[in-house]
Amino acid sequence: MDAPTWNLSIQYIKGVGPKRAALFAKLDLHTLHDLLYFAPFRYEDRTLLPTLNHLRVGETQTIAGRLMALSLSASSVKRMQMTHATLSDPTGTLHAVWFNQPYLTNVLKLGDDLMLTGKVTHNAYQHMDEMINPEFEKIDAAEDQMHMGRIVPIYHETQGLTHRMLRTCIFHALIQYAALFVEMLPKALLEKYKLLPLAEAMVQLHFPAAGSDVSLWNRGKSPAHGRLAFQELFLMQVGLAMRKHQSVTKISGIAFDVTGTLRDTVIQRAPFALTQAQRRVMADIEKDMKCETPMNRLIEGDVGCGKTYVALMAATLAMENGWQVALMAPTEILVEQHGLAVAMYIAAIGRSLVILTRQTGEKEKREALHRIASGEVDLVIGTHALIEQAVQFKALGLVIVDEQHKFGVLQRAKLVQKGKTPDLLMMTATPIPRTLALTLYGELDVSTIDEMPPGRGTVRTQIFSSKRRHEVYTRIAQEIDKGHQAYMVCPLIEESEKSDLQAAKTLAAELSRGFFTNRRVGLLHGAMKRLEKEAVMREFHDGKIDVLVATTVVEVGIDVPNATIMAIEHAERFGLAQLHQLRGRIGRSIHPSLCLLIYEHLPKEARQRLSAMTRLSDGFKIAEEDLRMRGPGEFFGTRQSGVPRLHVADLVRDADWVELAREEAFNWIRQDPSLSHPQSAALYRDLQQRFGESLAALLSG
Repeated sequence: MDAPTWNLSIQYIKGVGPKRAALFAKLDLHTLHDLLYFAPFRYEDRTLLPTLNHLRVGETQTIAGRLMALSLSASSVKRMQMTHATLSDPTGTLHAVWFNQPYLTNVLKLGDDLMLTGKVTHNAYQHMDEMINPEFEKIDAAEDQMHMGRIVPIYHETQGLTHRMLRTCIFHALIQYAALFVEMLPKALLEKYKLLPLAEAMVQLHFPAAGSDVSLWNRGKSPAHGRLAFQELFLMQVGLAMRKHQSVTKISGIAFDVTGTLRDTVIQRAPFALTQAQRRVMADIEKDMKCETPMNRLIEGDVGCGKTYVALMAATLAMENGWQVALMAPTEILVEQHGLAVAMYIAAIGRSLVILTRQTGEKEKREALHRIASGEVDLVIGTHALIEQAVQFKALGLVIVDEQHKFGVLQRAKLVQKGKTPDLLMMTATPIPRTLALTLYGELDVSTIDEMPPGRGTVRTQIFSSKRRHEVYTRIAQEIDKGHQAYMVCPLIEESEKSDLQAAKTLAAELSRGFFTNRRVGLLHGAMKRLEKEAVMREFHDGKIDVLVATTVVEVGIDVPNATIMAIEHAERFGLAQLHQLRGRIGRSIHPSLCLLIYEHLPKEARQRLSAMTRLSDGFKIAEEDLRMRGPGEFFGTRQSGVPRLHVADLVRDADWVELAREEAFNWIRQDPSLSHPQSAALYRDLQQRFGESLAALLSG
């Protein structure tokens, strides 16, 4: 099918029209392409529906029957309106009830033939089986071929647009346009992976053939799902491969000499021997840096795995070659921690560094800017302040971005543009599942530090209701009595009229006057001035504070090995990744540590997150669980514009396809980088439909 047909407005499809098109738009369905790639979220096998005398109590089932009674009543318990219905077939009857849906008495009529889907329960009081709030469809004999006697697709609905209507429109669209589908996947790939032809896959996605195993379709493991998932992922990876090909072939960078000896000085002063994972990642970096094309590498690893140390060795290589290095981090606290962590090593190799943030004093800033521009400074560590126009480098050769997902693409680009073609090394302590990394950062080279340095204690995690807060305080006091220190983490700085979250300032004051009146309680939050934060951090690091009450500014960058216990208020409000980051502040010595998650209310999703925290300690496993729970669009807490929108593919379910699609896409672009060969014609057309004008820009470089 050519691009104009794929882009056909949905209103021209039989059964839609202008008015109903507005309802489809609520589901973000605007074109024929959108409609046909709108995958069902489940399937029902309606080839043989159970009779009403063979219902299985406790199971979700679909039944058919005739509506014999319909009434409306009011519940005295919660003042709810209840719609009652009785269905019958030749074998028996079934009672159905809907809460607070009185409009159904106008929608349903006695004598209607209905299908109900819901969990069957037994009403012992009335001695009958029933369904509570079941889904329903009216049965129309003229349309039985779509809705009965087959495996039937069930779609997400919106008000005024039922999955029955969606099913009908998709059915007509397939009849009208399936013969026009043009295969865009290369024939070699179809044969290699035994993939269904596009038209057959599309029809089976919506209307599986008789005798199909419905469980495969419901798990997204059907041949139709596999074909369309691979296609989506392959097209995405082709775009990423083209982008990487352009950067590799058209940009000349710095070829660093990696045979220097300054790294030996850094390694000799390390508190522990490099792990095998660190050595492996450093080898990746050396390979990149000695090439003439710019490095574009992401290092991911769990909290405390030694990413900063690897970045320091990369910085040493660049400085030994006479180039300047910029390290950008998202918070002032993290910047200060980096400065403290590397200062000794930088001095040992005879190089200089400055720290630059937006709270740097004017006189200090003017002097720093002059030294950076003149080349006197070898390493600059800073926040977003580094991308300000006033910051000019004499010879920027390496850019390091820490917690890179907290910066936008344009922010990273602004810093890179301060050099001619510097190498780029990005780091994240938020482990990214490999499938998401390959789609979100497909044009990057990804290295993983999957090994922790020796001498790390275990961290146990426990969940407490806020009603048991006294037990939490007792645990903290016990750790302090052992000579250790504690964190208390709160989501807010001050109380808000719009929120019941415990505030850091309030909690610090309460603890000082109450349970910890004989302890040293400190306060740390993002609204404090830099010198105030530095003073608090220094006191906590030196053991002069027993309990540090803080906001999430302690999420990254704080390294106090003597802190062995952390309590997190309103833990149900945090995502898995952030909870794991916070927990990473403890367990940084040989002593066992304890993380206590305090909740006020615990809805189902929050219970799943907190339970995962008690079961899992590996950041990568937590990231996979987080991705499974929330999906790629919400993985970082807020929807990222760069997260790909997938219609059929699922990054968790289709992990194997992600790997294969990437491999095949990059191989294809190596053979045909401009998609000019005849066998790439259909692929080019589909990419053009998907990416529009940006494809031409990509091909032209």
